[in-house]
Amino acid sequence: MDDRRYFEEIEVGEEYLSPGRTVTEADIVSFAGLSGDYNVLHTDAEFMKSSIFGERIAHGLLGLAIQSGLLTRGMRPYATLAFLGLRWKFKGPIKIGDTIKVRAKVISKKETSKSDRGIVTLERQVINQKGEVVQEGETDLMVARQGS
Repeated sequence: MDDRRYFEEIEVGEEYLSPGRTVTEADIVSFAGLSGDYNVLHTDAEFMKSSIFGERIAHGLLGLAIQSGLLTRGMRPYATLAFLGLRWKFKGPIKIGDTIKVRAKVISKKETSKSDRGIVTLERQVINQKGEVVQEGETDLMVARQGS
């Protein structure tokens, strides 16, 4: 049984809130290894004690990746064919021990020249345990139409 939602089933204005996820030191260390980004912002605890953040922070792209996974836990999945793009802002740090959630809203739907798909745009906010928006932006997804 296909539990995915097709283009026709998605409504502009729909909102989702994901469950929370706590970002750990292991997440940051693993992401540094995976990405090759060993910047001192993420890897040098002593150096970061005297920084504006006072401690190590997560890679911005790690936060972006985590929010993508979190959103799928907060909604019935779309019949997504492709991730087309994003417009994104990194507004504040994500620190070790922060618990983040994603709030998302469908802000537009657009038919394409091909009858088997459409484009859905989501506005997304990554929110920490203090209610602060630490990342936000819009993402464009290509979603299959029913019967395609």
